[in-house]
Amino acid sequence: MRRYVIIGNGTAAVGCVEGIRSVDKTGEITIISEENHAVYSRPLISYYLEGKTDLERMKYRGDSFYADNGCKVLFGKRAALLDAEKKQVVLDDQTTLPYDKVCVAAGSRPFVPPFEGLETVENKFSFMTLDDALALEKALNERSKVLIVGAGLIGLKCAEGICGRVKSITVCDLADRVLSSILDFDCAAVAQKHLEENGIRFLLGDTAVRFEGNRACMKSGKVEEFDVLVLAVGVRANTELVKNAGGEVNRGIAVNPKMETSLPDVFAAGDCTEGYDSSLGANRVLAILPNAYLQGQTAGGNMAGGNVAFENAIPMNSIGFFGFHIMSAGTYDGERIEERTEKAIKRFFVKDGFLKGFILLGETERAGIYTSLIREKTPLDTVNFDLMKKVASNLIYSQEKRRKKFGDVV
Repeated sequence: MRRYVIIGNGTAAVGCVEGIRSVDKTGEITIISEENHAVYSRPLISYYLEGKTDLERMKYRGDSFYADNGCKVLFGKRAALLDAEKKQVVLDDQTTLPYDKVCVAAGSRPFVPPFEGLETVENKFSFMTLDDALALEKALNERSKVLIVGAGLIGLKCAEGICGRVKSITVCDLADRVLSSILDFDCAAVAQKHLEENGIRFLLGDTAVRFEGNRACMKSGKVEEFDVLVLAVGVRANTELVKNAGGEVNRGIAVNPKMETSLPDVFAAGDCTEGYDSSLGANRVLAILPNAYLQGQTAGGNMAGGNVAFENAIPMNSIGFFGFHIMSAGTYDGERIEERTEKAIKRFFVKDGFLKGFILLGETERAGIYTSLIREKTPLDTVNFDLMKKVASNLIYSQEKRRKKFGDVV
């Protein structure tokens, strides 16, 4: 009986379990979970604070998932060492787990710059896990003045989640715009205006450099006072297990389309990996939930003896703030073509006759049409591009293409 070990208990781990079981119904599966929670959907932690969901509805799989799939879960345990030569994982309590195949689905961790005086701040939090959200919740009240360092996705979702339960929220970032990793300046300005209309204050092009208790000394020389500090500067892939075992690591763990690392019988999936971005034509970290699941499913199938590849991953973001929706995908390489109305902005990036990426603000319905054009590398001269710019519809394809793709004969 084959022994499988999965390091991590998030979305990629679920995909890995289901990938294994699609091929091998009887092998032993052991999951190492640093958190003491069954698998849940991490993007929902802000909605939990907002009161739009609860702990039950945050579950990514039902209560019987582990039992149904014959998994042994080691909650509250951390993998301290991956020994690829001896084919074993050593836990933080020195327990040794032998494996035939292992998948590193260790995710990422918050990046906290070495702020001077950070140790003097009593109420400081990250915002990546359910435990982070539960701890933050306990510290908040209607008189709280919250400072969030970081105007990226994590920081802004935190701001939205706590907006109705605190006195004030200030978000600072050294970047000159919000969501700087996914939005250009004009689109970021639109998103920022909407956030400001809902009570979020911004200090952009400025950030904390030193803390003195509940005082943040800013790069500009200003001083910001707060009661609660949230650090959302960024994340780093958890690559150390593979790196220390001698495996190839860049910004993430290097994997091929089968999710194999450079180490024999060691696979990796999810936010800790650096995989192939088909829109860019190169490898990079693609830390989004759908890719994590599909990478895990691919890894699991191959661990169990299958032969599958995941080769059409692209970066995607689909987010909303106070009812205003944003979606982006692909790369922003090539000619920019824009459609704008009073309520929406659509920006498409076209190069060599192919759609390479897009940004949608305010109107994101059926955007899967656009992502499929990128994934499938569909020549734009084979679709109705003028219609595509205005609306995402199956009608952009020819009747013959619709029949083959959707069974649509209209």
